[in-house]
Amino acid sequence: MKTAAVAVVGLLGALSLCLRTEANTAWDLVRQSAANWTGNLPCGGWDCDCEFRKPKGCCCVARPLFELEEATFMRMVGLWEGLTSLNEQIDEVTGGRNIAFAAFLSSTPGCFGPFTRNVSIPYQNITLNQGYGYNAALGAFTAPRAGLYSFSYTVYSNVGPAGERLYHKVQLMKDGQVIASSWEDNREDSEDSATQTVLLQLKQGNQMYVELVSGRFLCADMQGYNSFSGFLVYPLADVPV
Repeated sequence: MKTAAVAVVGLLGALSLCLRTEANTAWDLVRQSAANWTGNLPCGGWDCDCEFRKPKGCCCVARPLFELEEATFMRMVGLWEGLTSLNEQIDEVTGGRNIAFAAFLSSTPGCFGPFTRNVSIPYQNITLNQGYGYNAALGAFTAPRAGLYSFSYTVYSNVGPAGERLYHKVQLMKDGQVIASSWEDNREDSEDSATQTVLLQLKQGNQMYVELVSGRFLCADMQGYNSFSGFLVYPLADVPV
């Protein structure tokens, strides 16, 4: 009976923790009983020996609080590492997506071409160049980063009087390789246009441009119909060769 009574009293004392209230006769008896108790006090996880036998400069919840603080800190470290990893993944998916360009050939009543070799078309009127991948001097786009890109071009020519030969051919190029082409070669039409759109995986540094094939020409584009544009659909960490 005595053991059970002291255990109950000990637990009640632990629940009071470090509350400092004016001592009364019942509490003095509890403290004295605990101090005189031989062996370990039945207080569960509480440091009742500290509370009842050595109260000065001691708190019965110091160790549980320390353990709780340590566990909370480690959990915060884990959450921070998780957030950092998630942020890196988000940056990988969305970072650097502001890559886009649009340019068109200057209006001219005359003709561009013909030339004795294939020539990159200088789309010098730039309306958009996010990421600064397009170079008007070269008429070429250089991929600032690896990813899936969309490219479009429109070719237009007007040779004027009926019966004149409409004779153009342009090619979308990737590092010297033909990706797509559009052409017209007849006397039935004096005016014609075509548009191509492609999706390509590019590595950083790949170049895209549109070239006019040798011996061909583009004429009388007064509205800037000849255009070249592209944008990054989404980045890729690695692009196969």
